[in-house]
Amino acid sequence: MLFLHRRGLRDCLIRTLAVLAALFAILAPQLAMAQGGFKTKAKAALLLDADTGAVYFQHNADELMPPASISKLVTAAVVFRALKEGRIKLTDEFRMSEHAWRTGGAPSRTSSMFVPINTTATVDDLLKGLIIQSGNDAAICLAEGLSGSEAQFAKSMAEEAKRIGLTKSTFANPSGLYHADQQMTAREIALLARYLIREYPEYYPIFSQRLFEYSKFKFFNRNPLLALDIGADGLKTGFVRESGYNLVGSTVQGGKRLIVVVMGLATEAERTSEARRLLDWGYRSFAPFTLFEAGETVGSARVWGGESLFVPLTGAGAVRVILPRVPENPRLKAEIVYNGPLKPPVRQGDKVAVLRVITQNNSVNEVPLYAAKDVEEGGLVRRGLDSLAYLALGLIPSLKAED
Repeated sequence: MLFLHRRGLRDCLIRTLAVLAALFAILAPQLAMAQGGFKTKAKAALLLDADTGAVYFQHNADELMPPASISKLVTAAVVFRALKEGRIKLTDEFRMSEHAWRTGGAPSRTSSMFVPINTTATVDDLLKGLIIQSGNDAAICLAEGLSGSEAQFAKSMAEEAKRIGLTKSTFANPSGLYHADQQMTAREIALLARYLIREYPEYYPIFSQRLFEYSKFKFFNRNPLLALDIGADGLKTGFVRESGYNLVGSTVQGGKRLIVVVMGLATEAERTSEARRLLDWGYRSFAPFTLFEAGETVGSARVWGGESLFVPLTGAGAVRVILPRVPENPRLKAEIVYNGPLKPPVRQGDKVAVLRVITQNNSVNEVPLYAAKDVEEGGLVRRGLDSLAYLALGLIPSLKAED
């Protein structure tokens, strides 16, 4: 269960809000007029700070929708992992089967790399065809080369997604061609993009490559953000009739990376304009704030059966969050969240909780909190008293056999 220790948090929240109020009072005269709530035409959208994981904006972010070619990012993730683990090399060649050619190649009249039937292409070229041209034939060829079939590869996609932390998304094929079981959420698409950027810096530059030449063809990257002067370097677009126009993009301005997801737009132009509006708003409207300096106690977590009832919590250095620059009426909700009560021994430096800060416009920060000292197991009397207390409250934790 989630155990929220509010009594131990009360004093620190009062102090935090006072600090924030003072900061806002100082900064308000020097900053632009307060930002109103952002509204979007997208059916689902999310704006994420790539460094901190803070969510600046979310709209239907957990609603499952057909991702179309954005699901090729999961295909890329599976291939990147195989390369990293040495199971394949960029110079390996995969054959373009009749199925891959008919389903995703020239006869399909869909986005294609146009690899001739029964010829081979290198993994390097297929990856560029997958990412830059969004070739469905490239996606299927990679899937068959790695797993033997689309169906088997879809299982690998599901496994990789689960390993990354995408718990709601489902997959039926490597290309994103419409299938009722091919579903993703805006939140999980953003988390996937963040993972690819951080985990595979050696392959991520492919997403910003503007031109890919293969055989007699010249393919220009389909991501419209790359043509704008906004610091864009990825990632992917997608369209199927059932979902509308989707996009996940990433930009860097002033050393800050944002990831944007928009889904379900009516036109390509609308998709581009909504993504850019959301990014512009994010860079303009938010700034970092320090809530606690390094070593300061943020709150405490309850320990069951320990020599101490509570363990103090601190951040890994200063505790910083991303907040709206100038809200008209600043209102924050903050809570320390952890699975608890904790069981001893608790060691100094153990990650045991998060500080969750939610603003009035629903932006969310989650900052990891760590035990500031060791808490050893208490004696029989201490454990007995804790058991009685939890029995009285109906909150007794499950006990291991050795307890």
